Amino acid sequence: MRMDRRIARKIFRSVLLGCVCITGLWAPLVQAESGTPHSTQPEFSGTLLKQIDGKKHHAQVFGKGDRLRVEYKYALRTEVGFSAIEIVRFDQAEVWRLHPQQKIALVIPLMDDILPLSPELAGETSRTFVGADMVAGRASQVFDVQVSRHGRAEHFTEWIDDEMGIVLKLVNRDHNWNMEYERIRASPQPGYYFDVPPGYQKQMSASRRQREG
Repeated sequence: MRMDRRIARKIFRSVLLGCVCITGLWAPLVQAESGTPHSTQPEFSGTLLKQIDGKKHHAQVFGKGDRLRVEYKYALRTEVGFSAIEIVRFDQAEVWRLHPQQKIALVIPLMDDILPLSPELAGETSRTFVGADMVAGRASQVFDVQVSRHGRAEHFTEWIDDEMGIVLKLVNRDHNWNMEYERIRASPQPGYYFDVPPGYQKQMSASRRQREG
């Protein structure tokens, strides 16, 4: 009887160990098949190159969820002066351009020449997978995307980061502009990067007032 109990305990431990091992092997498979490898709130920093109608703009970019902070190498002209920093708030469909001398955050509508975070483009009508590629040293998936904007059809090629799921490169095939990260890495970003700095006042741009009017 004592021997039988000893054998039974050994069998129980073996079965329990086997269950633990199977669970450990099964969990990654379930996660992979669920289609959730991408972070829902990607955080990163990198350098960006924009070419719009022949003009080049270099910038340092910080991203957190649905927000971007873009620090340009050379300041951009606005209706109230020059601004080298813009905060892109996709959640509010706005861009805040900071003017340190006037302590103004000039509010303008979200524009088409902002590199999106989400792969789905505004007015998208179709998407075709092309293949795999590397951008800024990172693995990506390439898509041909058709959109309808302002009453006309446009054709884009889009590169999407395999790990973070954000857009690494976007080329407009119908116009002379493209945007791409030259360097990018996943890294946590402080929340205050994406808010209006203390002491600044928001001021609506003429284009924003016109849209609201």
